[in-house]
Amino acid sequence: MTKDPLSASRTAAGTTSGSTAGSAAEPAREPASEFAREPAAGIAPAAEAVLEGDSAGSPPIQPTAFRWQASEPGAPPVLWVMSCSEGPVPQVSLAALVDFLDVEARPWTLDWEEQFVGLPQRVRHHGARVLGVRAEDLSLVSTTTAGLVTVAQGMRWMAGEEIVTPLGEFPTNAWPWRVLAARGVRVREVPLWPGHQAGAECWESAPPPPDADPEGRLLAALTPATRVLAVSWVRFQDGLRLDLLRLALACSERGVLLVVDGIQGAGTALPPLAGVAAFAVGGHKHLLAPQGLGLLWTHPRLRHQLLPPGGWLSVEEATNFARPSTDFHRPFLKSGEGLEEGVPNLVLAAALGRSLELLAEASVARIEEHIDHLAARFLAALAEVPAWGREARRLEGLRQRGRLGPIVALHHRGEGAEALDARLQAGFDAGIYASIREGYLRVAFHGWHRPSDIDRLVQWLRHEPV
Repeated sequence: MTKDPLSASRTAAGTTSGSTAGSAAEPAREPASEFAREPAAGIAPAAEAVLEGDSAGSPPIQPTAFRWQASEPGAPPVLWVMSCSEGPVPQVSLAALVDFLDVEARPWTLDWEEQFVGLPQRVRHHGARVLGVRAEDLSLVSTTTAGLVTVAQGMRWMAGEEIVTPLGEFPTNAWPWRVLAARGVRVREVPLWPGHQAGAECWESAPPPPDADPEGRLLAALTPATRVLAVSWVRFQDGLRLDLLRLALACSERGVLLVVDGIQGAGTALPPLAGVAAFAVGGHKHLLAPQGLGLLWTHPRLRHQLLPPGGWLSVEEATNFARPSTDFHRPFLKSGEGLEEGVPNLVLAAALGRSLELLAEASVARIEEHIDHLAARFLAALAEVPAWGREARRLEGLRQRGRLGPIVALHHRGEGAEALDARLQAGFDAGIYASIREGYLRVAFHGWHRPSDIDRLVQWLRHEPV
């Protein structure tokens, strides 16, 4: 009886067993159903337990970790609830970035093992802690898009196959699949609740109700031609969080690969990746790093089927210069490094590594609990404001069903774009930085927010803008 290679590969989160080499020959295409029925590889238990008695009054990340100085003297203190657009970079990460810029200015000071090799390794190590996976299953990619493109372009497609996606996905999780039309592959979008609209009609869309069943609608849309179900874990505009475990189990039964855009959730909760094929996340939102570097997690069974991009560091002994670099008789690595395109941006790796370390030390499990406390407190207070009471109760219904991630997305309630823009500007004038996307006013919580921030938010929303 052949031993299951997946069960043997499980290790503690954040550890690596070293890069292993695979065959240079292109592997035969493996049926998706055989992959999908396997349990997820390397899904490590959370290293951090949720602390008992934790409350929204004790933030897991100290607010002093960031620079909150207002842009002008005398301006109101900054309240940033826009990590769904861009997360603030912690001071320790900025310092690491500046330090490595000095190395770039004086390249003779580069420490090969500590920096050229070590910085990407530290990103993988701490990224594994934050995502609850094995470091060897992570690839460094420039953006979420780049991660999804690596998967989409690496798969061996047949004309007539299809990708199913929810209606209204962010372009990151749309264009990598849509370009496959040139290979005869089509994309089908599925509305997730009654009255759900997107595109030019997005402002006419009804918001997701508490009893929405987006998974049921997506699964009902799968056909024998469906190769991939591509979803966002947390949706960018309405903030709805999907049940990845339910989707993965059903996809397994149907032989469909579940590929996830995780950027709106990673760093604020541990993603449930059992049965998931791939999970991509850029570093510049809730992972609190500068734009331009992120992570792609792939299940080994999927990864070994993908055509690698062909990066020079993605092969056996790439940096062993005692072996001629022009010796091309070497296999691609089987680890996530085999999917990397070349030398990652080491300046950004210095910063992302420190941001991931900060999140891991703060405990992603604690951050998730803290965010939920904040959302509950915010919605309870907002329910007392007549203009927002109905919307607050809708969102609280979603929260109680586990449907909210870090984004509390307030529907415009028919106010329209101009009224919502005026409200947003009133917030900016008060030092409160929120965002609007497709008919929703978005408030994003993270591990540094405090109960006093809730009071400011409610005070802002209580008053009609002039």
